[in-house]
Amino acid sequence: MLPSLLLRCLGLFFGLVLLLSPARAQDFDALLPGLAGGFAQQAETVERLGALGDPRAIPLLQALADARLLRMADGRIVAQEGAAPPEGASLIRINNRVRVALRGALGRLQLVSPEPAERLRAADAILRNRSADDIPLLEAALAREPRADIRARMELALGGARLASAEQAAKRAGIATLGASSSPEARNLLLAARAANPDLTAEIETAVAAIDRRLQMRRAAETFFQGLSLGSVLLLAALGLAITFGVMGVINMAHGEFVMIGAYVTVVVQEICRDIPALQPYALPLAIPAAFLVTAAIGAAMERGLIRHLYGRPLETLLLTFGVGMVLQQVVRLTFGAQNREVISPDWMMGTLILPGGVAITQNRAWIILFSIAVLLATLAAIRLTRFGLEMRAVVQNRRIAATMGIRTGRVDAMTFAFGSGIAGLAGVALSQIDNVSPNLGTGYIIDSFMVVVFGGVGSLMGTLIGAFTLGLVNKVLEPYAGVVLAKVLLLVGIMLFIQRRPKGLFALKGRAADQ
Repeated sequence: MLPSLLLRCLGLFFGLVLLLSPARAQDFDALLPGLAGGFAQQAETVERLGALGDPRAIPLLQALADARLLRMADGRIVAQEGAAPPEGASLIRINNRVRVALRGALGRLQLVSPEPAERLRAADAILRNRSADDIPLLEAALAREPRADIRARMELALGGARLASAEQAAKRAGIATLGASSSPEARNLLLAARAANPDLTAEIETAVAAIDRRLQMRRAAETFFQGLSLGSVLLLAALGLAITFGVMGVINMAHGEFVMIGAYVTVVVQEICRDIPALQPYALPLAIPAAFLVTAAIGAAMERGLIRHLYGRPLETLLLTFGVGMVLQQVVRLTFGAQNREVISPDWMMGTLILPGGVAITQNRAWIILFSIAVLLATLAAIRLTRFGLEMRAVVQNRRIAATMGIRTGRVDAMTFAFGSGIAGLAGVALSQIDNVSPNLGTGYIIDSFMVVVFGGVGSLMGTLIGAFTLGLVNKVLEPYAGVVLAKVLLLVGIMLFIQRRPKGLFALKGRAADQ
């Protein structure tokens, strides 16, 4: 720990010395005429400018590489601005030797660039052309680099440069640097260096083993996150179905189409907000209540107009809702077309987040996990804490007594179905951020939604939560070994065997469907 801190302090000190030294400014000015000399002098000058570490050399060397560097009539060396060189100026030409020197020098100089992207490119360039000469520059750049991702690349490049050194102590330091990384590139560098350094084989194998352990842990963590992500999508898709199917006993085959309609509402809200600049950042938050209200209204109309006539007749309900789903799909196809529609995610949902240990998670899926938990908590609160939830539970437990108590059971049925349909619309909003919005969007989730509800227990929201995340995790664990299709088949077979042992699922709940 202490030697590492000491090395960083020394690197910072020498970096500051390099940056602030007046002697360096004099060297820079004295070296410039060499760029207009012969090819051998040019290559030497380029290498010396690269080793100088002065950011002023970057535009000049870049102009030389792009054939835009001019020698003016008064001897000044300047980069060409504009389409044609000024009168009396001559273009400085280079050969292949100078071009090779330029690539290395620009890579070193970009380490001190104020642009993070250039520093990252410079670290990658040095990593590809590993040289012990770059060790002091990398140590100085590391000492002042504030960004963690660029520091990681610089440390990788530093480890590679130390491995290229002729000194055993530097090589051992390089092995230690690379061994502390969790990068497959560091592993490859160590394996490549093992044959050339037989006396360091034991240290290299120890470092490789440490990297392998961290890579396995990272893969396990990323698989766990992907399972959570898939589970959250299944939870959103199945939560509405847990109410309409689990609580009301309605086999709603149009549930996937309600999810699809929620996604299209997101598209419409985005189109409306696109014409109003002040609302553009709030398109997604505005789409959430809009999708809930639209799908809830369609669900209420469907329940009042069709489904209420078929309570107690599950086969007819299944066929009716299947037909309604096809009609809804066709209406959307005629209105919006069959092609995929684009939904632009807000900036705060885009990009990849790197967690400690190098675990990469996509931000949009992380937000969907939080959104699914928020929707579940809101649903539980609506059922447990509101008058609507109280009346719904009363109707589910004993419809006749609830009616004698003055509860309008028909109205409660419509509101319950609308509530489940509205939650399906919220699932559509979430899916629009990670999937293509098309008329077939909901079709792929209807079977998974029924699997989650049946596995978790008909009518149990807690069962839906546990079932969704369990199926998501198991699916992602099986996929690397069995493939996507076979993993789904194995999951389905597992649920069938489980249902044979527990027909009511993980959490059996009393209700209208359970009683029947």
